[in-house]
Amino acid sequence: MGLFTRDIKTLQDLFDHGLRDIYYAENQILKALPKLIDAATNPQLKKGLKDHLAETENQVSRLEQIFEMREEKPNGTKCPGINGLLKEGDDLTGNIADKNVLDAAIIASAQAVEHYEITRYGALIAWAKQIGRNDFADILGANLEEEKSADNKLSTIAESRVNAKASGRRASRKTTPARRKPAARQRTRRKAA
Repeated sequence: MGLFTRDIKTLQDLFDHGLRDIYYAENQILKALPKLIDAATNPQLKKGLKDHLAETENQVSRLEQIFEMREEKPNGTKCPGINGLLKEGDDLTGNIADKNVLDAAIIASAQAVEHYEITRYGALIAWAKQIGRNDFADILGANLEEEKSADNKLSTIAESRVNAKASGRRASRKTTPARRKPAARQRTRRKAA
């Protein structure tokens, strides 16, 4: 059946495969993150990646907890999706000489991986609930929240400094959105009337 090593006939089979898939993915990410940490030059980015490395170690432990609850040895299924994303990120970051542009590429590559994980965890949570394993869904939910948080932190780092530096511009401070100014003018007009 395509990329799968065995036929998947039930939602339980699909959950089993997905659990092994994400377990493999998280372990591959654990191997890839130190290289990104070493390559990053922005202090916030470096710290964010280090923090997420620790979170990823905890995520692997949570997945191992599910395997233990199932009375199984933790086992991954080779995941071409994560392998492709990690290889693409490695190829991209390996070809950039400008450190500011490299930081922007690291963020983009890391976010591609985060989005993959968010998708996988979301599906696994839905499937776990459907097969009556809310206990698994709760554990997977903790991982999902960390992935979403990591993605948001990466966006903040990119938008606050990294992308501006990569473009050769100074990072600008956030200003009041233009749409708020007309409302302030309206209040002033009401007082005058």
